[in-house]
Amino acid sequence: MTNRRTLGVNFEAGVAEILLWVPQAKQVSIRPDTGNDLLLEQKTRGYWQMRTGELRPGMNYHVVIDGEIWPDIYSLYQPDGVHGASSAFDVSGMKWTDQRWGNIPLQNYLIYELHTGTFTPEGTFDGIAKKLDYLVSLGITAIELMPVAQFPGDRNWGYDGVFPYAVHNSYGGPAALQQLIDQCHRKGLAVILDVVYNHLGPEGNHFGKYGPFFTDKYKTPWGNAINFDDAGCDEVRRYFIENALMWCRDFHVDALRLDAVHAMKDFSPVHVLKELRLALNDLMQSTGKSHYLIAECDLNDHRFIDQLKERGYGLDSQWIDEFHHALRISAGGKPEGYYRDFNGIEDFGAAFEHAYVYYGRYSEHRQKTFGTDPVENQGQQFVVFSQNHDQVGNRMLGERSSALFSFEMQKLMAASVMVSPFLPMLFMGEEYAESNPFLYFVSHTDPELITAVQKGRKAEFEAFHTEGDAPDPQDENTFYRSKLQWEKAGSGIHRTMFNYYQALLNLRKSHPVLRVPDRRNMEVISNKVNNTLLLTRWSDEKKIHCLLNFSTRERECMLPAFKENVSIIFNSASAQWAGPVINNDAFLTSSLIVIPAQSILIFEEYV
Repeated sequence: MTNRRTLGVNFEAGVAEILLWVPQAKQVSIRPDTGNDLLLEQKTRGYWQMRTGELRPGMNYHVVIDGEIWPDIYSLYQPDGVHGASSAFDVSGMKWTDQRWGNIPLQNYLIYELHTGTFTPEGTFDGIAKKLDYLVSLGITAIELMPVAQFPGDRNWGYDGVFPYAVHNSYGGPAALQQLIDQCHRKGLAVILDVVYNHLGPEGNHFGKYGPFFTDKYKTPWGNAINFDDAGCDEVRRYFIENALMWCRDFHVDALRLDAVHAMKDFSPVHVLKELRLALNDLMQSTGKSHYLIAECDLNDHRFIDQLKERGYGLDSQWIDEFHHALRISAGGKPEGYYRDFNGIEDFGAAFEHAYVYYGRYSEHRQKTFGTDPVENQGQQFVVFSQNHDQVGNRMLGERSSALFSFEMQKLMAASVMVSPFLPMLFMGEEYAESNPFLYFVSHTDPELITAVQKGRKAEFEAFHTEGDAPDPQDENTFYRSKLQWEKAGSGIHRTMFNYYQALLNLRKSHPVLRVPDRRNMEVISNKVNNTLLLTRWSDEKKIHCLLNFSTRERECMLPAFKENVSIIFNSASAQWAGPVINNDAFLTSSLIVIPAQSILIFEEYV
């Protein structure tokens, strides 16, 4: 299972090896578009198997289960979408050129999250490939692709996928994804792939025809949970673990971002995430290459990222939404909806110190004590951001920070992420203050489902007391309005913002203190009255003081242990970045520092 793909249709020396799990079936066959049905042989535990030379790469086919015709849920390619025939694809056909690539250390990841369909005018993997030099020049070291598994139609965030193994047809299919990853590695870029193992979308979901992939023991926001611990769960677990191994082994993906792992319900003695970690460890041992697992989890439970020897699940890192929430409230965002539990600068200071804002504190929103304190977990085990697809796209109008905050505040928010002792992540377009929104969009074909999505989207914003209607997710214009405007990136204030982000990323990569996500050598002081935060970080060689002013007026701050051997190394309010400050030397006249409104000053002190 670790060294090669075994489920579905695979090829060995031109011969198709087929293995399907259909435990309730009486007869299973493969029906090529040209030729006769190929009857599979029943094996133990509900598997059906055969070897044949009559199914070749590129041929379309269906699976016939007791006389009913279905697409193959193990398919790697659905050229005609979720309702069409499956296409046999040989994952070993790619001629890789990245043999010397072994991934980069996780602590060096500077992540850029993007949506394939809206990142470029083409909306394809080839379109992304044309922008790789741009991303390298920006300073990015890893791109994160939102889900690419086959979903209904051509427009979707990707979380409605119903063929977890199939690479979406309108993006270019599996061969184009392999080519993109190979090109990324040639440019020195790691690739993170967003995968969804907590639910499957509604349209084109044929899993119930194959076996007990779902259980009614638990509910998720998307319906019945995937069956990770009920009858038949061994084969369901195998399905998703082999999927993860395939991306890493056959597509050379460097890391997987696991969507909403808190919705992966499993009370087995060995949690499915731990089993996945163990399987990936086996793969890494056999190949000598590193692959990381990055979770999205809202439980504030460090068990998910604790090492296996510490009885954790062994995931390498996790997204921290709470850092984002506290940052936005500090910046003046409205405390509504899920932001109501966040109180600004003091909570933002807690995010720096504890990674989680709720680390065993009482939560008014939840009405209970919530979270654990990840004291022993390293900085690289947390991914932070000022924007991402959820936090932008889950707003009713999909406004980016460029529409919600001043230019100076946008710069401060970006720097807050970069100076943190965690892994920073950007959302596509924020580096040049993209003004187009990122909206929620779908392209379903079922009228009832379309109506349900439209109603659900409207109901979602009741807690935010918004007026008007959410843009129609089904409308093509909603999708096209979400595309990046590349013509803006190179001129005016957008170019200034790009240069600013480029300088920030360069500082993050080059400075001996900032380039190491070290949570230990750090001190944080937040000032609720002034809405300021003082972050001090140090290494054996140097110490830096980051003075962050989220208020709309100048604030005074005493720089601790002020010495003569100190210099300012970054000023977001500088005229260089279209800010109000012309002379940086003015800050060094005394130990009492005046911080411009909505800005960050970074001083360096030699230890």
